[in-house]
Formats: sequence, structure tokens, C-alpha cells
Amino acid sequence: MQSYRCEGTRKILLTIVVGTSRFFVVMRTKFRDEIKQPGPFESLEQEALLNVLHTGDALMQEIVAVLKLFKLSHSQYNVLQILRGTSPDGLACQEISERMISREPDITRLLDRLEARNLVTRTRDQKDRLVVTARITPGGLRLLESLDTPIAEVDRYALQHLGDQRLRTLIQLLELARERSK
Repeated sequence: MQSYRCEGTRKILLTIVVGTSRFFVVMRTKFRDEIKQPGPFESLEQEALLNVLHTGDALMQEIVAVLKLFKLSHSQYNVLQILRGTSPDGLACQEISERMISREPDITRLLDRLEARNLVTRTRDQKDRLVVTARITPGGLRLLESLDTPIAEVDRYALQHLGDQRLRTLIQLLELARERSK
């Protein structure tokens, strides 16, 4: 900074430089290292979204490993859980589809496979023949009972190290993020 004296007052010369080029501070993150991303992400939002997807996939693999022992896909397990919650009334296929964690494009084929294993039954509504109601069978309930403990263990192991407060914060942040996707 330069100053000039002029008749008893001091003037200060202030130079402001305005840059027009963009630059990024490239920070190495654990996530970038995990997926071997050489450069920066397009945005913080992109990094966060990809991190959520990658984390979801990693957590899902543990659940899928347990379900594989019972010859179930995650979508099939999800349907059985939904139907257990509505037992004995069951649900129309469209309602099952709306409640699923991951959208299933062909709910009919999914129910076909579960019905072939005697885990669900389907009946047509007497008043509206287009409506098909699916219900969980006693065999489906027994299968879910045998899965309750191992799935609960996977759930706890995967996230208990975060602690209650962080889990509540994570839940709130994920719900907030999903508001835009509705």
C-alpha cells in the first residue's frame, strides 16, 4: 500500500484487482479416492449426490448378501415387508408399487415369482375386476420372521457407529434432499 502526503492529510492509494477467471481449490476427499476420481467434481452437489448413491449401494450389498441366502431379491423382500404390514387385508398392486423403496417397473412379474414360491397370493376384486389384491401367506410370514434378526443385525452394524444424534441429522438431511424429487 502506498501513501502520499499532501498538505497535512494522508491519502491512501487503494488498488483493487478484479479477476475474471474461475479457479477451483482441489481438495482430496476420501470419496474421490475411493472411486479414483482424478479431478474435481463439477459441483459440490454432484459430489454429494454421487456420494449418497455410492454409500447406498455399499450398504445395500450387505443386505443383499443376507437375502441371497434365502433366495430373495431386495425388491421381493420389500414387497413381503409391505404386505406383512397390511396383513391380512393386503394391497392392490399399484399401492404396493407406490410404497416400495426402489421403484420396480414390473410389479406383476415380481409378484408372479413370489406367488410361485407360495409367499403371496393374489385375488381379483369382485366389484372392480381390474384391481388385483396381493396378500402375504403364512409361508411368507415365516420367511420374514427368519430374516428379522439377520437384517436387523446388518442395519445396526452398518450405522450404529454414527450414534443417535448423527443418525437423526442424517435422516433429516436425506428427507430434506428428497423434497425436491417429489
